[in-house]
Amino acid sequence: MGDTRVGLVIEDDHDIRELVRVVLTQAGFEVTAASSGAEGVLAAKELDPAVITLDLGLPDIDGFEVARQIRQFSDAYIVMLTARAEELDTLIGLESGADDYLTKPFRPRELRARVAAMMRRPRSTSEVTDDLNAPLGGAGDDANSYRHNGLNMSYDSRTVDVDGQELSLTRTEFDLLHALLEAGRMVRTKADLVRRLRDEPYDVGSYISEADERSVEVHMGNLRKKLGDSAQDPRWLQTVRGVGYRLAPERS
Repeated sequence: MGDTRVGLVIEDDHDIRELVRVVLTQAGFEVTAASSGAEGVLAAKELDPAVITLDLGLPDIDGFEVARQIRQFSDAYIVMLTARAEELDTLIGLESGADDYLTKPFRPRELRARVAAMMRRPRSTSEVTDDLNAPLGGAGDDANSYRHNGLNMSYDSRTVDVDGQELSLTRTEFDLLHALLEAGRMVRTKADLVRRLRDEPYDVGSYISEADERSVEVHMGNLRKKLGDSAQDPRWLQTVRGVGYRLAPERS
């Protein structure tokens, strides 16, 4: 793919499809559009896009299933676009593998800002910066490796394994886990984690909605399932009720 960033728009409404195409093109993407779920899944396989916008109300396969299928082979950032404002639909979308969502009608500026924040998060080793804090909770052989209770993370290679078994995490799940490993036993609030995903400083004071915080809860729930962790007796992810999350204590 070289230096060209590919964007994929999966949307059956012509006007919205063209609007999103323009937004992504102006953001520097080479954009391909698909008008059905099946066509979108095939395009995602062929193109290896960096970001995908996905309509929930597609004519053949609903967006939830499209996201699940794409997640079997792709770590692209997925932004769901939905006309449904119900919280349940949003949560199902995030549980299906989406990283973020926008409710129609949306402002093009907001979509561009969400995508820009995602793309500031590293996708590969070459994009990783050198200004990380020294990790807590068990450092590896270098400043970008972490070990904690049998879990190993290499930030540079974007890999995680548990007891020697490599895990397949979405980029959002990886970034949330990294934020907790980086913080050690210090609590990260849900608002902190939302800002982390937006690539904002922790203390900027930007507006964080209840839906934003709920989305972090869903991503953390997905992460906990993949780790095989227990909320009642956590090995890695400890919930601090009413506040946020931190690493569980070290086990001997």
